[in-house]
Amino acid sequence: MIPEDLRYTAEHEWVAGDGSGPVRVGITHFAQDALGDIVYVQLPDEGTVVQAGDSLGEIESTKSVSEIYAPIAGTVVARNATLADEPEIINGEPYAAGWLVEIAPDDPASVAALLDAAAYRALTES
Repeated sequence: MIPEDLRYTAEHEWVAGDGSGPVRVGITHFAQDALGDIVYVQLPDEGTVVQAGDSLGEIESTKSVSEIYAPIAGTVVARNATLADEPEIINGEPYAAGWLVEIAPDDPASVAALLDAAAYRALTES
């Protein structure tokens, strides 16, 4: 379950969009599967400026608490408000309704520099 049209990080975040406008960010199927049942998500407020690799928030599951990292530098322009009441959506739909935030990139080219599906697949299979 690694969609070909997304970009990925080694920390198991995905990015949808080419960077010409805001990009949508979430965690991968691999990440949600490793976490188990997600019970809480803490996300940044709209307007928060992030640097690539900065913590974006946390995901709490029945197994652990994990950091979410910004895949690119930019400004958070939207957050998935549904997750406040229904964090388990991430388990069922990590690439759709379970998205986390949207970021307006500082550098649109930074999206293309992320892992493509083949590179992410190789990372998760090693």
